[in-house]
Amino acid sequence: SDVYSFGIILLRLITGKPALGIAKEVQYALDSRKLKSILDPLAGDWPFMLAEELVRLALRCCEMNRRNRPYFYPDVWRILEPMRASCGGSNTFQLGSHGKCQPPPYFICPISLEVMQDPHVAADGFTYEAEVIREWLKNGRHVSPRTNSKFAHHHLIPNHSLRHAIQDWLQTH
Repeated sequence: SDVYSFGIILLRLITGKPALGIAKEVQYALDSRKLKSILDPLAGDWPFMLAEELVRLALRCCEMNRRNRPYFYPDVWRILEPMRASCGGSNTFQLGSHGKCQPPPYFICPISLEVMQDPHVAADGFTYEAEVIREWLKNGRHVSPRTNSKFAHHHLIPNHSLRHAIQDWLQTH
C-alpha cells in the first residue's frame, strides 16, 4: 500500500490534481498524448521526458492489483536515483548552527513545528502529527492550516512511509 500511496503522491505533485480518480485521468491523458495539458505549471519547468517517466512510474505504482506494482526497492529506486543524481540532488542534509544534522523539512509537522512521531495525511493532502491535527479539528477548526481551505472530511490516513523514514533518520542522527 505504501508503493500505491507513493504513486498517488507523485501524480498529485506532477499534476496538482486531487487524488480521487487521478490515476485514470492521467492514464487517459498519457494514452491520448495530452499529458502536457494536465501537468501542473507550478510544479516547475522540467523536461517533459522526465515528467513522462515519472508519470509512467507513478501509474505502475497505482496498479490496482498489488502483484503488478513495483517494489519500492530496488524497482522504484532504480528509476528515481538516476533522476536525483542528474538533477544534482544529494542525500545529505544541511548542518544547523549547533553542528547537528537538521531533519528534512517534510519530517516537521506544520502546526507544532516538531519532528513527527505519528504522521497522518489530512483531507488537504498534507501530513501532520496525528495528535496535533486531531486537536486542531477537535477545537472546531474546519480549515486546513496549510491552505486555509475547508476540509472535505475529517478522516486521517496514517503515513506509514513517512513514519518509517523518520524513524530511520532518528536512529542515525
